[in-house]
Amino acid sequence: MMQAGHAELIRIGDLEIRAREGLVLTGGRVLTLSVREFDLLVALARNAGRIVSREELYRLVWGGALRRGDRSCDVYVYKLRAKLQDALPGMHVIHTHVGFGYRLDPAPSHPFHNTATAS
Repeated sequence: MMQAGHAELIRIGDLEIRAREGLVLTGGRVLTLSVREFDLLVALARNAGRIVSREELYRLVWGGALRRGDRSCDVYVYKLRAKLQDALPGMHVIHTHVGFGYRLDPAPSHPFHNTATAS
């Protein structure tokens, strides 16, 4: 659910993103993110529930075209996913769609998800 107003507020599950303030709360606690991680989370949150291609994420977060072989997007998704999993145990927040991109859609983790199988 996205609420517009003076300060953009995006709420998705237990995530509260205050885009203009540069603030993310999980369960009422501040989540510390780098600038890139924050921008990536905002880009995914603004498109919550839909698959966002790596090319589109790169354009939205880095402001240019994704170059062949550039893995920046994947590295930052990995870092962001780890922080979200620490902050929201038992939740799988960012889903990978191999060959397509990433989707933000918080859901309870399945028992078979672990560090080796989480995507």
